[in-house]
Amino acid sequence: MAGGAFVNPPGGKDYPGKMTLFVFFSCLVAATGGLIFGYDIGISGGVTSMDSFLEKFFPSVYSKQQADHSTNQYCKFDSQLLTSFTSSLYLAALVASFFASSVTRMFGRKWSMFGGGLVFLIGAAINGAAKNIAMLILGRMFLGIGVGFANQSVPVYLSEMAPARMRGMLNMGFQLMITIGILVANLINYVTSKIEGGWGWRISLALALASLLDYYPPLAHFSSRHSQFSH
Repeated sequence: MAGGAFVNPPGGKDYPGKMTLFVFFSCLVAATGGLIFGYDIGISGGVTSMDSFLEKFFPSVYSKQQADHSTNQYCKFDSQLLTSFTSSLYLAALVASFFASSVTRMFGRKWSMFGGGLVFLIGAAINGAAKNIAMLILGRMFLGIGVGFANQSVPVYLSEMAPARMRGMLNMGFQLMITIGILVANLINYVTSKIEGGWGWRISLALALASLLDYYPPLAHFSSRHSQFSH
């Protein structure tokens, strides 16, 4: 998908595609779809260490954490309900990935990324406004569906848009954006954990919307016009 050892073997066809400003910008914007995955990876670990978040949604974990300071971190956070919250995103992403390839093939890369972004948007809004654990898990499942579609369609889109000789380099932009998303999530968690009033976790969860807005609107405009493989 990201190229191979021989981009142009002897006797093979030389594809004349060149790196242009538009191609670079399109690939850069598409690669930022990795931000939503990286942000979700980093943000869940941060909010589950905030006392206000644990006290509201996982009081048993919070009580155990406050009562015994001698035990290790695994024992403090040993909760099936808490594990359900963190793992629901990955389970939903796994299931969504089985359907994402069919949607991408039938309707094109643009609509696959567009639909995944829309579902992700709903999940971020639900998590930011969560009142109970059911809303948290439901929101995480919506986020997972969006991540599943993005992780399937964005690398395909990048491979098709990139010139053959630069396919690997541009495709790695997706992985780069995942790591940037993790970094941004940890920085945001650091700031929101210091907010007085115990509502900083809402900002952390809701700011997933910002990671989505980086790539969502421009990509929907560009992809159908400039990728001969988009449908």
